[in-house]
Amino acid sequence: MANREKLRIKSALKRAKQNIKRNALKSSQRALTRTAVKAVKTAIDSGDKQSASEAFKKAEKVLDTMANKKIIHANKASRTKSRLSKRIKSL
Repeated sequence: MANREKLRIKSALKRAKQNIKRNALKSSQRALTRTAVKAVKTAIDSGDKQSASEAFKKAEKVLDTMANKKIIHANKASRTKSRLSKRIKSL
């Protein structure tokens, strides 16, 4: 990102402002996604299939939402859901 003080063109200044806001929003949304996935992994490691399944349902919803918003790639969301599901089934 360009240093905002050096920008002279109005459209470039506007894009720099938008990028800062968008980056902050996307960062928090990525963190939400990682937290949901981590909750599933923690439940799997504890060996509780019931709580792992419940956490997986929540994580699945979060992953799909973030994929639709283009926060993460659709294939990454699908791959993550597949891997978590596979681990839950193996409990």
